[in-house]
Amino acid sequence: MNAGSTGGRESGWRRRLVLLAALLAVLLLVAAGLYQLMNARTFQLAGQLTHRVATTEKVVALTFDDGPDEHTGQIIDVLAEQRVRATFFVIGSQVEARPQDAKALVAAGHQLANHTYSHQRMVFVSPSTVAKEVERTDAAIRVAGQRGEIPFRPPTGKKLLMLPLYLAEHQRHTVMWDVEPDSGRTPGATEIVAAVREQTRPGSIILLHPWYAGGASTRQAVEGVITGLREQGYRFVTVSELLALQRG
Repeated sequence: MNAGSTGGRESGWRRRLVLLAALLAVLLLVAAGLYQLMNARTFQLAGQLTHRVATTEKVVALTFDDGPDEHTGQIIDVLAEQRVRATFFVIGSQVEARPQDAKALVAAGHQLANHTYSHQRMVFVSPSTVAKEVERTDAAIRVAGQRGEIPFRPPTGKKLLMLPLYLAEHQRHTVMWDVEPDSGRTPGATEIVAAVREQTRPGSIILLHPWYAGGASTRQAVEGVITGLREQGYRFVTVSELLALQRG
């Protein structure tokens, strides 16, 4: 075996390694881009999306994700005492399991919105899965008595291709948020109130998770969130009322 043939093989391996490294770099860039797109609060590939309404008016929408559950009455009572109407992005399976709670929210003047039927992440799913998750939840919300438009929010805010395409085709509005003091962690009530006061701006959409055992601090914080923002001059509206400012 001569030196020339050995050198040629080594050169070939180097080229293959360079190509492999380049391919891996491209794949990593694509994956990073998809991750950013999937989690973006301010953009989706198709359809309308709002994370905050641009306005100088000191108005905000208070929104609650997930549920309803056995804490519905407690939340309704606090909101009633504070004379606040909120928007509840409910899970369809929970609405079917606890129809009395969903009806109580509507009867109390709150807006129900769609947070899918099973709360599964709506990425890398089929068109039929998207349709089933959205439409079954819409049907449960209608049974609860909700009239008018039904805003939509994807579980954990994740969306990629099939979900935005479905929403655009059906002229559905994706509602995200710009204030989230309790997402992915369990802060105390005082910390939640302080974070909302600090982060809220005119036109903000505030996201809270008051349900289940893990939502105890958030339930305790609701009154403080409301009174704290009122002290700053804010008033509360439903998501649909806030979006009307954007359209008008």
